[in-house]
Amino acid sequence: MKASYKKYTLDFKVPSGTSRGVMTQKETWYIILKNNGAFGIGECGILRGLSVDDRPDYEQKLAWTCDNIHLGKDALLNRLRQYPSIQFGLEQAFLSLQAKDSFKLFPSDFTQKESPIPINGLIWMGDTAFMLKQLEQKLKDGFRCIKMKIGAIDFEKEVSILKSIRDNFSPEEIELRVDANGAFLPEEAMGKLERLSEFKLHSIEQPIKAGQWEEMAKLCENTPFPIALDEELIGVFDVTQKQQLLQTIQPQYIILKPSLVGGIGGCKEWIALAEKKQIVWWITSALESNIGLNAIAQFTYALGATMPQGLGTGSLFTNNMESPLEVVEGKLFYRQAKAWDMDLIQEICT
Repeated sequence: MKASYKKYTLDFKVPSGTSRGVMTQKETWYIILKNNGAFGIGECGILRGLSVDDRPDYEQKLAWTCDNIHLGKDALLNRLRQYPSIQFGLEQAFLSLQAKDSFKLFPSDFTQKESPIPINGLIWMGDTAFMLKQLEQKLKDGFRCIKMKIGAIDFEKEVSILKSIRDNFSPEEIELRVDANGAFLPEEAMGKLERLSEFKLHSIEQPIKAGQWEEMAKLCENTPFPIALDEELIGVFDVTQKQQLLQTIQPQYIILKPSLVGGIGGCKEWIALAEKKQIVWWITSALESNIGLNAIAQFTYALGATMPQGLGTGSLFTNNMESPLEVVEGKLFYRQAKAWDMDLIQEICT
């Protein structure tokens, strides 16, 4: 078996804003396996400034992984615990190599019968006009679950946007989720949660920065509507520490990004611990190309997830490879009639 890796830079169609800044490009990496004429591909999706494996030796570790592919998947995954995105790329690559169809990693009704996955429509941060324009388009596209990033512009303006949505759509018509990306200060968070609760929101992701377990626990205990942990899970690899985190904070939800929490194995570990505590979970992509998004979507469907998932980011880039993935009416489909862009994939694999 031979292994190699390749860097690829994704270009955003529109600059995309979060509380950590505006993104115009996003680098990603592919692991390619070749064995007896078969090939496998997996994506290592790193987010600069957020991924725990955003470190100077990242490419060096990718090279080491490929040079030591003879150690086998399990041994490598164990040695890559500090590099969750490489773990996930490696898991994908081995599944892809072993599959009859290199892109059907978890054959199911999703890949075979076009059974869809409900997803949320994502509204990026920006000025009021830009956010309202996105909202209008998402509603026109048939989304019934909207996720809005907040925390970058004036809070009162964000409140006015949420009010305008609720003035026109009831909670039964549109499910609203917000993601603060840790933007609130602990001392102001409860007051802001109370303001936001007026709009009958489904949940808020990460209201304060990660690592403040006691403050987050107080918020989760007293919040007027559910809190979902997101960044809080990043960098927590030890199962005992995972248990302690969930026991201490006791969130209503957790959100799992496979590229950030240790891939398939890491997600399964979090899910098992969360379900023991009746904590609900959902899965979100982390700005991967369609290679990674395809793996996350198939894995999510195989888990039996039913609530809207965060898997709508494949259309953000100008140079994403064509794939069978298609979003229609707020649902993600794997279309039998659509093909992968094998010219671009072969270019990546050489």
